Amino acid sequence: MKLINDHFQNHKRHNIPPAQLIIADIPYNTGADAYGSNPQWYIGGDIAQGQSAVAGKQFFDTDKDFRIPEFMHFTSRLLVKEPKETGKAGCMIVFCAFDQQMELIEEGKKYGFKRYINLVFRKNFSPQVLKANMRIVGNAEYGILLYREKLPKFNNHGRMVMNVMDFPRDTTTPKVHPTQKPVQLLESLIELFTDPGEVVLDPCAGSGVTLLAAQNLGRAGYGFEIKKEFCQAFEREIAPSVRSQLALFPRASVPLVSEPLDFEVPA
Repeated sequence: MKLINDHFQNHKRHNIPPAQLIIADIPYNTGADAYGSNPQWYIGGDIAQGQSAVAGKQFFDTDKDFRIPEFMHFTSRLLVKEPKETGKAGCMIVFCAFDQQMELIEEGKKYGFKRYINLVFRKNFSPQVLKANMRIVGNAEYGILLYREKLPKFNNHGRMVMNVMDFPRDTTTPKVHPTQKPVQLLESLIELFTDPGEVVLDPCAGSGVTLLAAQNLGRAGYGFEIKKEFCQAFEREIAPSVRSQLALFPRASVPLVSEPLDFEVPA
């Protein structure tokens, strides 16, 4: 696995092989409301202690410069070419804000991604605790699965895969990034859309946990991250967490796949 401290625009400098799967957690462009309903808005999470240093701040100073058209322009070049056979094509999974979905779909069409599936990742918790007495709180994240024309590789073993998936808490991987995704969820997605030895790329890698998940499953993980401190945290805390391929106990995967369904016609 390799995390590169550079912008994905500069991918040609680094000779990254074409990816079977691109997973990206793009900036949600929440602006100064990034911590708006999170207890971190206040010192020690206590409103009585006053506002903390993150009150009224965005997650990163680079968020305002992120452009979806630019993202699609470059990342579309990093996916494997469309094969002749069906069921072997590459695809892209983009975690995004709810209101970014349509822009991703429309921009994707410009670069040959004619098909998409909406994804919902369901948490059994919510960071919006400060809104609990005010309104319904959010416990979901959203994503888009983009592919070109032919169906992507799909290791579902004949079972149905639901587009609403569990988003588990990650209690074992060091957290070094405010929007870090659970390794368990990433492993399940990687396992579903790739085979061992294939390339998984994260152009907005952040903590680098996508690379960790890929490495755990015997895939080649590559990522780009422009913040040097996150690249350093990856080398210091995330990379050493890689699971041995000779682990005695198999992992417990997130149940993305349902049991085979029996359809009964009512009398």
